[in-house]
Amino acid sequence: MPKRIIVEVDLGRYKSVDLDLEEAEKFLEKLVEKLGYESNDVNETFRIIRNFDAFYETMRKKFKDHMAPAKSMNDMIRGTVIVDRVKLYKADNQDRIVIILDRRVPEDIITSVLSEMGYEVEVKRLG
Repeated sequence: MPKRIIVEVDLGRYKSVDLDLEEAEKFLEKLVEKLGYESNDVNETFRIIRNFDAFYETMRKKFKDHMAPAKSMNDMIRGTVIVDRVKLYKADNQDRIVIILDRRVPEDIITSVLSEMGYEVEVKRLG
């Protein structure tokens, strides 16, 4: 039976996906491959995923809910930003991450990548 996942789309058209760390890394790798480009923010997100504990502790100490990976001005001008911000948390003894994707990342590519990863995808529009 396929795993279920919800892609939330907010009023600003930002899309978010909640994954465990291993799946998050795979998701971003496949997303970059499908999009055909890589950006500074996605590389920074890989660094956050690979160093989860350090970034999680920093977020907790600063009482922050979300963390915005560094973005390059060139990526912003070209419209090639992929990750807007991330939320790190722990649930049921598992490290998890909510990846909030930029509004310009096509929804159909996101759902396609998740489907290829074996998820049954539901798109939920907020607001």
